[in-house]
Amino acid sequence: MTESSANKLLNGDSCHRTSSGKKSSKNGFVKNHCLFQQQHKHRRPREKNQNVPHNSSLYKKPYLESFEETPLLVAVLTYMGYGILTIFGYLRDFLRHWNIEKCNVAREREEQKDFVPLYQDFENFYTRNLYMRIRDNWNRPICSVPGAKMDVVERVSHDYNWTFQHTGKVLPSIINMGSYNYLGFAENTGACADAAIEATQKYGVGVGSTRCEMGNLDIHEELEQLVARFLGVESSMAFGMGFATNSMNIPALTGKGCLILSDELNHASLVLGARLSGSTIRVFKHNNMQSLEKLLRDAIVHGQPRTHRPWKKILIVVEGIYSMEGSIVRLPEVIALKKRYKAYLYLDEAHSIGALGPNGKGVVDYFGLDPKDVDIMMGTFTKSFGAAGGYIGGKKELIDYLRCHSHSALYATSMSSPVAQQIITSMKIIMGEDGTTLGADRLRQLSENTTYFRRKLHDMGFIIYGNDDSPVVPMMLYMPAKIGAFGREMLKRNIGTVVVGFPATPIIESRARFCISAAHTREMLDTALGAISEVGDLLQLKYSRRELPLTSLGWMSEESLLQD
Repeated sequence: MTESSANKLLNGDSCHRTSSGKKSSKNGFVKNHCLFQQQHKHRRPREKNQNVPHNSSLYKKPYLESFEETPLLVAVLTYMGYGILTIFGYLRDFLRHWNIEKCNVAREREEQKDFVPLYQDFENFYTRNLYMRIRDNWNRPICSVPGAKMDVVERVSHDYNWTFQHTGKVLPSIINMGSYNYLGFAENTGACADAAIEATQKYGVGVGSTRCEMGNLDIHEELEQLVARFLGVESSMAFGMGFATNSMNIPALTGKGCLILSDELNHASLVLGARLSGSTIRVFKHNNMQSLEKLLRDAIVHGQPRTHRPWKKILIVVEGIYSMEGSIVRLPEVIALKKRYKAYLYLDEAHSIGALGPNGKGVVDYFGLDPKDVDIMMGTFTKSFGAAGGYIGGKKELIDYLRCHSHSALYATSMSSPVAQQIITSMKIIMGEDGTTLGADRLRQLSENTTYFRRKLHDMGFIIYGNDDSPVVPMMLYMPAKIGAFGREMLKRNIGTVVVGFPATPIIESRARFCISAAHTREMLDTALGAISEVGDLLQLKYSRRELPLTSLGWMSEESLLQD
């Protein structure tokens, strides 16, 4: 095998010797992306990354992800769209400068003109001229429980989205396809709501102190013991804010002389925490184990810059489910690399805890791995548990250390008691400790809804990113004008969606992001899919160039797939 073919194997391409009738490459090998039995036969042209596992022996189940490449014409038109918007933005800035067009942006008063500018005009160029055109798609006020359906307050703008006025009307029964309500616990009735009301009556709403002073309630300790048992770790610690769980605890774990290896698509809270720590940060390509291993090897060989001393710590930081891509971390391979190079692993399960795995215990449970192989297990209660806050789990020594050194533990007010009770009740339901099968039923329903929704969007011809088992479903829009148009057209059809564009995504990869919930019924999903297909035809969003599945080959034996 040549060096190039070996590199292709590292990149995740499976190769085998050619047989009769197969056209081989120069080295006598052909690519085969089917490591596991597949339900349908597809031809997948121009995939950016098939994401086939590098080492299939580490995986106990199929790992299927796809990121279809942006069509060239769409990419060109998207760049042209941003270029036209930029040109018109400069033209409008010129008109504003000469008071021909009214300027609504914040600016210094005339008597402050000799001061250093507080507001940078160029930094606000994107907000002023691009974001403002489609601002009506965000910050929509909701006046109900954000469950499977919600009520949205109607608003209008008479100055091109600079300000909004409420009309006094309510848009009822909007199907909610954007909230992180994975298991449907965002509800105001049922066991969780009743338990939260009882906790409010017993403890009140506010705590009025930090955990290390007068804010350590018995319900907090009960919650932490339950979380540790749920995760399968020695100990855990709960925090009142999910973002701060990352941003305030990473600086307590690493510092100067330490190295953080961060996935390029990690959440802003992880990025902020890494920057605040003062550690050296190096970024590896998203879910690319070859890139991660190269950084690990270089860190071991070269050590710290200039002095070449060994790093005090090497911390690998990844997420369970990446909220903009819908991809799942290749955890078995990350753990294998972590063990090989004696690094530490920080796993953020904000979106995966409760939403993945046969028992809802996250990506560790999804891959059937040992929780002890993950040094720092982090997650939030804001998604699957319908509450607020976050947690960190691990060895008892780790948690005891954080109780004394974490800024979130020492300076932040304790978690509200009804929120803690909401988490306890929902977690016991997931674990089956409430004496019912409601938790298992919700986990199964979420999995079925995710599979159904993703398959239907694929069959319609949309480009969908991410893992087949991920309840986060990004659908590509690409062009800037279609971001606002899609959100508005979906709301007209009583579907609430989240649309995302630059700078939250790459400039040519704007998208709509759907979050599937166990609370969604098949009728709701069919209604949403019908509206998505209708809007997709209207805006010409069906970009996929894949061939549709051949129904006659719907179920094929493993032997026939391998022969093919």
